[in-house]
Amino acid sequence: MVNSCKKTTELIDKKFLTPLSIKERAQLYFHKSMCKTCSSYEHQSKFIDKAISKLFNSKSKINTDSSEERKRKIIEKINKS
Repeated sequence: MVNSCKKTTELIDKKFLTPLSIKERAQLYFHKSMCKTCSSYEHQSKFIDKAISKLFNSKSKINTDSSEERKRKIIEKINKS
């Protein structure tokens, strides 16, 4: 029996986190072979996952270090408010 699109997208998302059973892999394969929408969803999910992974693993982190003088000025402005 062929899964619904809702169940198929759940399997696609699950596949990124844990291995699927043989039955789940077969269900996913058969549904995607007939449904271009779910195939597109999987492709977009992979793209988003890679983009987020690159963002969080990026070597170019924002510099959060501030000089002591800058910190002092910020504190003064806060205290004046």
